[in-house]
Amino acid sequence: MDHRHIIAILRGITPEEAVPICTVLVDAGITLIEVPLNSPDAVDSIGRAASALGGRAEIGAGTVLTEEDVRAVASAGGTFIVSPDTNPAVIGETARLGLKSYPGVFSPTDAFAAIRAGATGLKFFPAEVLGAKGIRAMKAVLPPALPLYAVGGANPDNFHEFFDVGCAGFGLGTYIFKPGMSADDVAERAALAVAAYDKGRPQ
Repeated sequence: MDHRHIIAILRGITPEEAVPICTVLVDAGITLIEVPLNSPDAVDSIGRAASALGGRAEIGAGTVLTEEDVRAVASAGGTFIVSPDTNPAVIGETARLGLKSYPGVFSPTDAFAAIRAGATGLKFFPAEVLGAKGIRAMKAVLPPALPLYAVGGANPDNFHEFFDVGCAGFGLGTYIFKPGMSADDVAERAALAVAAYDKGRPQ
């Protein structure tokens, strides 16, 4: 599945909202959707979305802290794991189960620990603290083909700054979804994000 490297982070979503919200995201062109595990009944939401949108989107989990969490997400039909930290046990279990792994990194030490453990891509978090300059400095020593995502402070207004330093994509949290937002609100923001991504993406 060729997709835009935009991960929609639906922190706080409920199982009842999962399918309608995920559907408008996919219709807008965002096909990587993360349900953080500190959301209500997150594994239920992942299962519902994966079953409704399998083949059209990849549904994964965020804020994954343990190997047990990885197994629960895999059982529900999730296909990728995002963690806030570089935990080799979580990354290793994710790889063992054939899921994609996007751990959070903040330093070169984190980044190389994640790569050695089998990460699919790296989530620079919080990107607003590292800034584009910090990411550029680290990108110089990282494997060139490894996709890098800016998360925490990335939004359509600054996508170009992160593209310029070699990021492949972004994680969008409160920009794209806050509890209580309607599907129409999410669709509108998703459309803006996709337009900014398509305009800024290096050809």
